Amino acid sequence: MNVRFAKAAAAALAEAMLLTGCGSSGSTNNENLDLNSMSLEEIEEKAKEEGEVNSVGMPDDWANWDDTWAGLKEKYGLEHTDVDLSSAEELSMFEAEKNNATKDIGDVGETYGAVAEDQGLTLKYKTSYWDEIPDWAKDDDGDWVVAYYGTMGIITNKKLVSDAPTSFADLLEGDYMVSVGDVARSTRAQYAVLAAAYAMGGDESNIQPGLDFFKQIAEQGRLDKGEFTLSRMEKGEIEVAIVWDFVGIGYREQIKENNPDADFEICIPEEGSVQSGYATIINAYTKRPHAAALTREYILSDEGQLNLAKGYARTVRDVELPAELEEKMIPDEQYQNVNMVEDAEGWQKTTEELPTLWNEQVLAYAN
Repeated sequence: MNVRFAKAAAAALAEAMLLTGCGSSGSTNNENLDLNSMSLEEIEEKAKEEGEVNSVGMPDDWANWDDTWAGLKEKYGLEHTDVDLSSAEELSMFEAEKNNATKDIGDVGETYGAVAEDQGLTLKYKTSYWDEIPDWAKDDDGDWVVAYYGTMGIITNKKLVSDAPTSFADLLEGDYMVSVGDVARSTRAQYAVLAAAYAMGGDESNIQPGLDFFKQIAEQGRLDKGEFTLSRMEKGEIEVAIVWDFVGIGYREQIKENNPDADFEICIPEEGSVQSGYATIINAYTKRPHAAALTREYILSDEGQLNLAKGYARTVRDVELPAELEEKMIPDEQYQNVNMVEDAEGWQKTTEELPTLWNEQVLAYAN
């Protein structure tokens, strides 16, 4: 995604937020604070005085955030808490709490980074790694910065399905259940439909091929209507699912720790797939701005990027991975046909309509 796309997405999503009562944010306690003019030493000193950083949407078991919080405590003495919310819910919390903010930093889908900026909910901080961050992964001033990204892939429980699918075409021909999740609520599930649409000749503004794909699976009685969760994977309740690559790998490795005989295969569909990043946003109203800035700094450091890579995410900066970690990742050659969203306005309109379309054109045909 480039900045032009992000700005277009911001305009579309901001309009939707205004219609639901989420307007501009007004003045903040930090409006005269310029983190970009401060030295890293100054930020670190003040962050240590603040003593803690509270996040939203950055739980321990997602992209290995646990190691990030442990590293911040060990290096800087920062205590930490998190509340796990969706991207839209994070922005709503920042807006609702305003100068009574309880959270300092959030992790949102990259489109929502531009939305947060447009709504006046962000505090600018570029970090010392700014020149190493590609243009598509940041705005102009540090209102939002992508730290890692994922790609839609297929995970198969080979104890239940011996011939693991490697393409969307394979999924149509199988005799197993396919899990996608709750399209009405889950961004991941919506991207799964978009990935299928790409594979079948559609795009952000033409989601119909993706709906038709899942309608065929539903008509075959093969659509798993339950949630995609680690617990269901462990219990053997999910045969095949379409998920973010790093989530699938992470679940596989967690399950294998408790059950060495478990056998899961993860791949990027041969026809191609869709890719999206996750960006940190610093709450414009935070009571601990320096701790939040230091957190972003650490996340983009070699150590912080490696922490995310240990959660099997693809990092925005190039960092060298240990051989044992590299072996667990999906081979690079499988990512040759990956797409990033280009039509922001088209995708925004589609996501607004998708829950109804999914219910009418897919779930209505599921057994």
